[in-house]
Amino acid sequence: MKLPCLSKPLAWRAGLVPAALILTSALTAQCQTATSPLVVTSTNNAAANAVVVFKLNGTPALQLAQTLPTGGKGGASTNAGIVQFNGQLGAVANYGSNTVTQLVRRGDAMAIGATILLAADCTKPDSVALTGSHLFVVGANCAESHAWPWGYVDGPVVGLSDPSAAQIAVGQSWAAVTFSSGSLWQLPLTEQGGTLNGSSTSVPLPGDADMVPLGEAFWGNLLGFTPAHSPDSFAIVDANGTLNAVVGPAPSYPVNAPCWVAKGAGNIWYTGNSPGQAISIFFSDSQGGVFYKSVPLPGSPSDITVSPDGKWLAVIYSAAGEAYVAVFSIDSYGDLTPVAVSSAIGVASFSGVAFSE
Repeated sequence: MKLPCLSKPLAWRAGLVPAALILTSALTAQCQTATSPLVVTSTNNAAANAVVVFKLNGTPALQLAQTLPTGGKGGASTNAGIVQFNGQLGAVANYGSNTVTQLVRRGDAMAIGATILLAADCTKPDSVALTGSHLFVVGANCAESHAWPWGYVDGPVVGLSDPSAAQIAVGQSWAAVTFSSGSLWQLPLTEQGGTLNGSSTSVPLPGDADMVPLGEAFWGNLLGFTPAHSPDSFAIVDANGTLNAVVGPAPSYPVNAPCWVAKGAGNIWYTGNSPGQAISIFFSDSQGGVFYKSVPLPGSPSDITVSPDGKWLAVIYSAAGEAYVAVFSIDSYGDLTPVAVSSAIGVASFSGVAFSE
């Protein structure tokens, strides 16, 4: 039987004090047992989706820890953020089954939780976002918010006329959806409750930053996103829709195309540059920002994330028909050092990547 964690010793009779102290010490040690960072991704298999869990141990090295069927079907493409984690709970979208699977961390292991259904008539979820109280989902024709961790639809559903949604991300007062067809939508949140309020606004994109918006991430209420095939392949947008575009690595697409975004410390943004086979790094400021440098990868990245404690960056990439996870350490200046790469497990490509700590 697993004993509960105690914050205070129980009141015991005098004759049982020594036993009580031993028990309390054992429980305290159990509660303070260190857990390892886990890197979670999905196979995105169109017939039977599964989450793959890698343990980042002290070497450091990436050890395959688990492969868990989600109970749904994958099949998403041109998307990011299909796997997310917040605290001990995570979510992965099942594109081909119109469901989201809840993930539950237990120590250094992962378990499958509830199956969450989409709102009526909403289909093909390909990106999720998590806050402390809500799950946000975007798919082919809807964006929706669900009470978390219970899963029921909470707030109005936003209908989408464009089926090319690539990612949903959530800031302090608004959510954002990128569309690979060439647009960015603002979805305001309610002041009380933090759900979608049902409205949407298209953010005007300049001609040099409007081709194939894909990845995105928030810094407070400021959004960074990648119009990947544009000369200005990174852009910053505030809650008022004011946009500053940033020139990316040269030459631009098709040689370089920052596609996926993870927020680092301070004003640092990391992007997965798929054709450039690199992590391209940007700095932002009140005038927009600047491209810093690219860190090479041995394959084409398809999503990127930074750990909650800011110490690690994980990127998924494909090379020679196999999918891999690479982890980098992040130093106090935001620079990256490669520390671990997973072994091939017979999956051609992964979709989505998230840390659980």
